[in-house]
Amino acid sequence: MLRVVDLSTAPPDGADLPPGVIVAFGSPRSEYWLNTATFTLTEDPSTDTRVVTVDSVPDTLAELAERCAHWPHSSAVCDDVLRTIEPDAPAVAGVITESLAYSTLQAGPEFARWLVERGPATMPDIADPVVAERDGDTLHIRFNRPQRHNAFSTDARAALLEALAVAQLDPSVAGIVLSGNGLSFCSGGDLAEFGTFADPASAHLARTRHSPALALDGLTARLGRACRAVVHGRVLGSGLEMAAFCGWVEARDNSVLGLPELSLGLIPGAGGSVSVTRRIGRWRTAYLVLSGRTIDADTALAWGLVDVVG
Repeated sequence: MLRVVDLSTAPPDGADLPPGVIVAFGSPRSEYWLNTATFTLTEDPSTDTRVVTVDSVPDTLAELAERCAHWPHSSAVCDDVLRTIEPDAPAVAGVITESLAYSTLQAGPEFARWLVERGPATMPDIADPVVAERDGDTLHIRFNRPQRHNAFSTDARAALLEALAVAQLDPSVAGIVLSGNGLSFCSGGDLAEFGTFADPASAHLARTRHSPALALDGLTARLGRACRAVVHGRVLGSGLEMAAFCGWVEARDNSVLGLPELSLGLIPGAGGSVSVTRRIGRWRTAYLVLSGRTIDADTALAWGLVDVVG
């Protein structure tokens, strides 16, 4: 559940705090609580990565309390994962940690409840979910399911990995541009496909052994800013998580960015616990997940989630 702490509260003596979501607010600011809290809320402008500026602290606290009460397992696991992952460490360790936690939640009651609430769903058959073309030494890769705002599916993942393999194996590829056709870059995982995994263990192995996140992380290590994402429209869930692994992210003015997985009883599962945290810190990453709120392109730029808006 959610624990709310005033920043003027004295730190506890001796014993470590029990695990759980802690949201701080108020003044004077305590470095202990700023560091220890899941994140801190304020109504004042702040450049501190541990702090999130909101229109109303009381309203946001009430909303967060309601969400954490509705999804207590997912909220707690999100906090655990973000506190555990070292964003400066090799990505593979963080991706594995995230995936194991995600698989645990896939077998839990909150995801099961969401599946019942969603009801039966049918996956549409959409040809060429990802398209790629070479322009000189630059490989352009585009998500190509515009009818569904480029929702990310198993076939899209396979096609993306195939395109990224070209860049991994061909040293003459000096640049990558990842983008999306239609109204959005990528709206996250295709909800019609959720719940079709054979079992959580198989799902974990599929995510970690066939991971676009790790491929993009490796290509960014090689290419730096030449591994670019150009995002627009809905940039949500796995779409945001993959884009954040790129060395340079350019956002259009109409971009809406967020991590909505908690509403499914899950946490980010495409490497966002690593990629987004590297860019904006664990505190603001936790806020995006636990609040379910989205941010606009200008806020994303101010936070460092994207590198340029244009």
